[in-house]
Order: sequence, then C-alpha cells, then structure tokens
Amino acid sequence: MDENINLLNKIGLTMYESQAYLALTLLISANAVEIVEKAEIPRSKIYGVLKRLAEKDFIEIESGRPLTYNVKSPVEVLTHEKERLNSEIDDGISRLTNIYENGMNQVQAPIWRIYGVDKIIAQELEIIKRAKKSINMRIGFLFEGEGEALVKALRKRSNLKINILASPTCYINNEEFDIISLFREKDIPIQKADIPFVKVIISDSREMMHTYTKFTENKLDVVPETAIGIWNKYEDIAKNYDDRFINQLKKIKNKKKS
Repeated sequence: MDENINLLNKIGLTMYESQAYLALTLLISANAVEIVEKAEIPRSKIYGVLKRLAEKDFIEIESGRPLTYNVKSPVEVLTHEKERLNSEIDDGISRLTNIYENGMNQVQAPIWRIYGVDKIIAQELEIIKRAKKSINMRIGFLFEGEGEALVKALRKRSNLKINILASPTCYINNEEFDIISLFREKDIPIQKADIPFVKVIISDSREMMHTYTKFTENKLDVVPETAIGIWNKYEDIAKNYDDRFINQLKKIKNKKKS
C-alpha cells in the first residue's frame, strides 16, 4: 500500500487524497462516512479531499442523500496522468534546451574536453538529438556498444541528412567488428573510406566533436581509459571540417561511378 501512496504522491495527490482514492479503489462506490472508515482520514477533512479528487478527475460525485462517490479506473486516471506528465516533460525539455543552447552560444571559447567513453558517447547522442539539418561522421574506430547506440539515435532522426565515412572494420575487445555492415543493415548511409584512428561528428556545420584514443601495441584495439573528446561550437571550424567532409564524400562517390 505504501508504494501505491508514494506513486500517487509523485503524480500530485496529497497524502489524504491518495488514501481516499486507494480506499475507493477497494470500495468502488461509497459515501463519505464509509470512505472515512476505510481510509482513516479525519471526518473534518473528507469532504474537501473528495471535492479535490473530483476536480482532478480521479472520482465522480453522484447526487443524492448522502452523496455517493464513484472511483474512476486506475488505468484511466493513471494513463491520463502519464500523458500529462510526458507532455510537461517534453515541453520542459524544449524550453530548457533553448536556454541551454543560447547559453552555450554566449560562451566566449566554446571548446570542451570530455573524458571517459560513456560521457563521449552520451555527448555524441546529444549532438545527434540537437541537429536540425545534417549529421556527418568520420568513423575510424568504435568503442564497445557505441555503434549500436549511434544506429539507434540516427534511426530516430530520419528527417536529417546523414552521411558517414568509415573504415570497413575495427577491433573491439580483440574481436574484429564490421562497421559498414552495422550501419548498412539499418539503412543508414555509409561509405567505405580510408579513415585514420580518429572519430569526428559534425552537426549542421555548427558544432563538432573529435574523439581520440590510444591503441594497443598491435594498433588494433582501443584503450578505452585513454579516450578523450574535443567538443567545440566554433561555427567557422565546424563548417571548415564539414566542407572537407563533403568534398571527400563527393570524391568517393565520383570514383565509384567512374
């Protein structure tokens, strides 16, 4: 029962409202006296509590002497609350992202170093989410789980113009990994290219991130703990790299045609 009260509290009900609603889910239909006895709420509080539950659309009030209170299905009310919260969260994400991006643009030297594989991958996914028009990537290696995360994020952004240049394979945990097949199997545009041991993601010619890492002595497997991402929002730099990317992509496509 405590878990149910905690849940109802989290979606906006007071303790007394939660207790009254839970009592009514057992009684289904009852008058105020019956609800007081079941919910253990002070008699002086019950009518105000039930009125607020009705206003929040958790119960219905049926006219009569005495008034009858009918519970609404948890599926109905909780689904409605879930949709409301999701909508509020989505609106909050949009508002806060605009504030965040405006703040980022005010930073005089918008270059950051990001350490750790998890943080680097998370930043790549954020860049993809923020993109408005295009994502271009050079992939010379991948960390464990990174390819799958990128594929999932890119597939959600079908409105973007996406292009990837990648080495055919890399090594993850000493096993050869087919980069090209991973993306092609999910219909994400990718071209085979001679890419050095570096990774670059460019969004809208406005922001980009380089990722570097050391490799094992045989130059096959990455050493994840050495990974560092250099993320910048200098538009001139990002556009310069994007222009070079497009030129390289055109050359590869023209070579295939000839």
